[in-house]
Amino acid sequence: MTLFLRSTLAALLGLGIAATAHAAKPAPEPVEVVKAQVIKIDPPRGKITLKHAPIRSIRMDAMTMPFKVSDPGMLAPLKTGDRVTFSVAMQDGELVITQIKATK
Repeated sequence: MTLFLRSTLAALLGLGIAATAHAAKPAPEPVEVVKAQVIKIDPPRGKITLKHAPIRSIRMDAMTMPFKVSDPGMLAPLKTGDRVTFSVAMQDGELVITQIKATK
């Protein structure tokens, strides 16, 4: 095998490996942002009760329910009655708020 053929073959194999590695990474899923109103805050338990709009990504209707938060510090700037936007993720079989902020 000539040096040219070896180089070409090595380059093609390298491209194939790189293409396979790139194709194996799943695209990150977009994070859904949901509107809600704060009904109750329970900092010691790291929970917040929200009256929320539908959460389309998990096919959940609008309702009022408590959520655990991933970081209890997120609750500090919030008060009952605030309008907020939030995002949730499934963690250990439970919906957990990963982001929340008051809106105007």
